[in-house]
Amino acid sequence: MTQSPRISPTTAALVEQSERRSAHNYHPLPVVIHQAEGAWVTDVEGRRYLDCLAGYSSLNFGHGNPVILAAARAQLDRLTLTSRAFVHDRFADFCAALGDLTGKDMILPMNTGAEAVETAIKVARKWGYEVKGVPDGMATIIVAENNFHGRTTTIVGFSTDPDARNGFGPFAPGFRVVKYGSADAIRDAIDDTTVAVLIEPVQGEAGVLVPPDGYLTQVREICAENRVLMIADEIQSGLGRTGDTFACDHEGVVPDMYVLGKALGGGVVPVSAVAADAAVLGVIRPGQHGSTFGGNPLACAVGIAVVELLSTGEYQTRARELGALLHGRLRGLVGHGLLAVRGRGLWAGIDIDPSLGTGRQVSEALLERGVLVKDTHGSTVRLGPPLVISEEDLMWAVDRLAEALSDLR
Repeated sequence: MTQSPRISPTTAALVEQSERRSAHNYHPLPVVIHQAEGAWVTDVEGRRYLDCLAGYSSLNFGHGNPVILAAARAQLDRLTLTSRAFVHDRFADFCAALGDLTGKDMILPMNTGAEAVETAIKVARKWGYEVKGVPDGMATIIVAENNFHGRTTTIVGFSTDPDARNGFGPFAPGFRVVKYGSADAIRDAIDDTTVAVLIEPVQGEAGVLVPPDGYLTQVREICAENRVLMIADEIQSGLGRTGDTFACDHEGVVPDMYVLGKALGGGVVPVSAVAADAAVLGVIRPGQHGSTFGGNPLACAVGIAVVELLSTGEYQTRARELGALLHGRLRGLVGHGLLAVRGRGLWAGIDIDPSLGTGRQVSEALLERGVLVKDTHGSTVRLGPPLVISEEDLMWAVDRLAEALSDLR
């Protein structure tokens, strides 16, 4: 039998005030975080928790990473915003660094992941009309079911999640939804109006769904054969999370466009970007797209520091090695409270046996034991701690999960 986590009067009051004075677009766990360092956070009562969500991959390099904070502090003392009406002295370095990391000629910086996805959609359509020759207003983009690319009205219009979609129409046309993991479904959906295929190399919000081996390679080939852009949404899966710099790297695939965000801001500021070659991003001209804060000096300074951290390969290696330990331990819990384990690198989706409880109840049970995770789609819990987590702490978290599952039985 499950019970709600114990909440102190101070925490209860702060949670109640938050609920009363803010829109209810989230359903947070009843914990109020006050400070953090590395993989650990501390609440207003002084209790510590191991963060195994990492801001949905925004905190790949940990809370308060000293390299990232030093870059941010140095920039704060000099210049934080000019808008793109002028050129600032960190912009070229950021574009060059991220261009080198992705192997692309051009960078279009934005702020949030959803903005970057919207940017990729606009660029793909413009490319389709100006380069491929699709009749104006007829461009179509293929997407996958169970996708999560953000929550703007355009994006939720091609979502298959009722919570994300219902009640927000009418929606923009021009999207075709196909089965995730099926290259044949993509091939069958392509016609002369198709300008792009937009997919997550690993579907995070859907429960850390990894496609079949060879899928990304086939998508790359199909896109090339049909003169269609392959757009990889690596907002959650990229920048070290899966054990490579990008999840596409696991199959040696290079998309036409990378969509990046979350960890690119180092857990300090929102930073996102689209990376592509000039033959693609070059279709955008002055006045056709922009952002007041996109590519601001502070964001660029932080982004440069993030790219430098990734250049050593240390974080990719940690995600790969610790991920192997994590998945090995989690597989041992299948049949003992877990129905399935999926994922890649230091990222896992676990399906809870519904006879024990929901994903929310397991998340609350772990909260009681000092571990922060979050449920998705009812029965699934995601684990994605900062890549700086120690092996000892990671194994401690799995022990707490095993304990919670045992207590629920």
